[in-house]
Amino acid sequence: MVGVPSPRLDPNEVTHVSATDLSMQLLRQREVLELMLFKLEELEMLLSTGRTRWIAHATAEVDRVAKALTAGTIERDTLFVDVAAEWGVPEATSLRELIDVAPTDAWREVLGSHHEALSSLAAEIAEKKGSVNQHLRTALRVTQETIAGLGEPTGEYAASGSRVAGAGSRLLDVQV
Repeated sequence: MVGVPSPRLDPNEVTHVSATDLSMQLLRQREVLELMLFKLEELEMLLSTGRTRWIAHATAEVDRVAKALTAGTIERDTLFVDVAAEWGVPEATSLRELIDVAPTDAWREVLGSHHEALSSLAAEIAEKKGSVNQHLRTALRVTQETIAGLGEPTGEYAASGSRVAGAGSRLLDVQV
């Protein structure tokens, strides 16, 4: 409307809104990281039990969660810049640095809680990723050894200890 003055925002209220938005985004990021940990755990279970039928689906889900995490990171970084500007620190401030300059104990506690949870989840994900990668390397090695052994004697033995000659039993049946 013409002639109606725009309302003035209290600077403390602006800080509260931006900091609240950042806190909510950090909470969403925690949820996505928890989902990533779950998907990696799922993939690890499939690999460790030999249920290879679902590996492609599980890896596609991990990729989808990774893309969601990337998209959320862009929004989080924008909110970091806003809060850093409001709190009078450089825009390239880390979460740890933002905690140190938070205007109240409540914000230090809230942001500190996010930092602790995000750090813990990141460590768990790194550990789980290493385990999944080890399972994948093992599966690849077994597959390569199986393929390399096609057409060679299997070295299988009967219950009596004698070698089973010409049995042709393999992971992949080449005698059709």
